[in-house]
Amino acid sequence: MLFRWDWLRPVLTAPVVPTLGPVHPHALTVDLFEATLVAAATERHFLPYDKDRRWGTEKQEAVLLNDVVHHPNHTLIPTLLTRGRGAVKVFAYGHRGDILDQATELAAKLATVHGSASARVVRPLGPETPHPRGVRIQLQDFTVRHCPASVGPVRHLDDWSAQIRGTFTTFAQTMAADGFVFLDRQMKAKRCGPVLVAVLEGRVVGAIGPLEIRSDPTGVAQLMPQYFAVCPEARGQGLGRHLWRAAMHWGETHGAAYQLLQTKVGGASDHLCRAEGLTTLGFVHTSAV
Repeated sequence: MLFRWDWLRPVLTAPVVPTLGPVHPHALTVDLFEATLVAAATERHFLPYDKDRRWGTEKQEAVLLNDVVHHPNHTLIPTLLTRGRGAVKVFAYGHRGDILDQATELAAKLATVHGSASARVVRPLGPETPHPRGVRIQLQDFTVRHCPASVGPVRHLDDWSAQIRGTFTTFAQTMAADGFVFLDRQMKAKRCGPVLVAVLEGRVVGAIGPLEIRSDPTGVAQLMPQYFAVCPEARGQGLGRHLWRAAMHWGETHGAAYQLLQTKVGGASDHLCRAEGLTTLGFVHTSAV
């Protein structure tokens, strides 16, 4: 199946591609969408620029080729996540009033067919969306603004003493909901790039990482997404801003052209990125079926 760009492009209100997530607007092409179909036809195949390649050898989400709905004014692209008990997601692109109803019906049907534990509808929305919910897609463009070094108590974890480094696992366990237990395992196995940490009173209280740069679908250098958190008891002291600025300085000085971020609308990271002048590219609202 081939997508018609004259059908698809007008309904792409935000640069979101199924199985890949947000992409830079310069990479949003019909070829990128069709590449996800090719990958789905090859069992557990990773595309070269897929950010999930950092964490495994097999892709665990693929487009359900035979169930794609592609029409002049709307497109529904379902995917199946095989991890855990399974999940179906339907990406709904279009402006017609009943598109969410159509996507919900398709998601429910496919969840039953595939025995998935959950079904969701993913709705990309434009940056002009009033009263947005869900996730904001933000762009940090290193080619248009300088990112100075942080002056706070932030360094690479490896630059701290062994005693302080030893507190990272405790921090990771405290911030398990933010993915840091997984990151701690990757770090111990030396499977990821450096991590920046903030230290107070001899222990790690904040972190951002791993810091890694990879090529996007067009070959442009992209700073990859990071895990980012500060312990609740250490918040309100500017540590999150110091960590953020240190990571952006690292990205700029190591040759990244940009970074894409996803922040929960109204959350602490969302407010920080907005205050730092990032550009909103759109929103993603996900609803359970």
